[in-house]
Amino acid sequence: MTTMTPALFDVSGESEVPNLPDAPTARLLLPADASREEWLEVRRAGIGGSDVAGILGLGGKYTGPRHVYEEKHGRSTFKGNEAAEIGVEIEAFIAHMFTKRSGVATAEAPGTLVHVDRPWQRVNVDRYTFERPGPASGLLECKNRSEYQADQWEDGAVPDAPAIQCHWGMAVGGWDHGFVAALVGGNKLKWLRLERDEEMCEYLVDYCGKWFQRHVVEGFEPPADGLEATTDLLAKLWSVKAETIAEIDVAKAKELRARHADVKAREKAIKEELRLVENEMKLLTAENEIAKACGKPAWTWKGNGTFASKQFAEAHPDLVAQYTHMVPALDVDRLKDEQPDTYAAFRARRLIVPAKGI
Repeated sequence: MTTMTPALFDVSGESEVPNLPDAPTARLLLPADASREEWLEVRRAGIGGSDVAGILGLGGKYTGPRHVYEEKHGRSTFKGNEAAEIGVEIEAFIAHMFTKRSGVATAEAPGTLVHVDRPWQRVNVDRYTFERPGPASGLLECKNRSEYQADQWEDGAVPDAPAIQCHWGMAVGGWDHGFVAALVGGNKLKWLRLERDEEMCEYLVDYCGKWFQRHVVEGFEPPADGLEATTDLLAKLWSVKAETIAEIDVAKAKELRARHADVKAREKAIKEELRLVENEMKLLTAENEIAKACGKPAWTWKGNGTFASKQFAEAHPDLVAQYTHMVPALDVDRLKDEQPDTYAAFRARRLIVPAKGI
């Protein structure tokens, strides 16, 4: 268990800084032009809009409760990527297109906002929105999403994570509505107005407040979860110490081994059942590519999968030489011999559970 240093979260709700006219229940905690070091410290000391979906296990393959826990304790494994960089750069364009399509004016927020009564509850909204003269009437969250996620934005829907982030902003700032705008596939703008759901806001504040107290202030690790994001995180979290041993309680070890064996058995049965269903579909499709029912596509079985290189070479040895060319390849064996430590640092870890019991 790691307990956070009090200085990082001891931010009094009382302040000489007044409530912001554009955010009825918030005050400015950190101006937008603050240094990155200051911003990171403030981010670690509270729960922000981008943390909430992760805490709730709705962060998809990118973030989960364990990510948020590690980040709050200064152990983030995220080093930035091109998608995140482009997301920041394109934010102004998305806001501009939102105003052009909706007629709702926007303006940049002054920085990190904090709730006047809950100093751990924070948000960096992408934009204020103005549907009437005077102070901001709401907020706007801007998202850049790939074409692969287009179906999540159809029929006026907003995916869970952006919707929750928008509600978190409402809960911090005191607005009665917000907007989410997404540039999907680089050429389609989707946007939707979300009305404040008081029950949702209360739930988020209660759940995240308890989570913050338990896992950040008191420092207790969150329990394991089955998220893909957590699997990826655990693969990066530690540098492996060769041949070292972790002593595990025997009862816990037996319990986990039994659960592992049970899940693996059910996994095998489900895979066999899935193959049975898919084989029946293939038999009904036969030589056709598309199967329809009542004129509507039911499924497809097209020849667009992985190319069978080995079978091709056996069937057409005369064409192999014609269509073979040399390409640069990393000499992993040489790297392993000459730079063993570097090789080990980039080698994936495998969890192996021996069949023989404890």
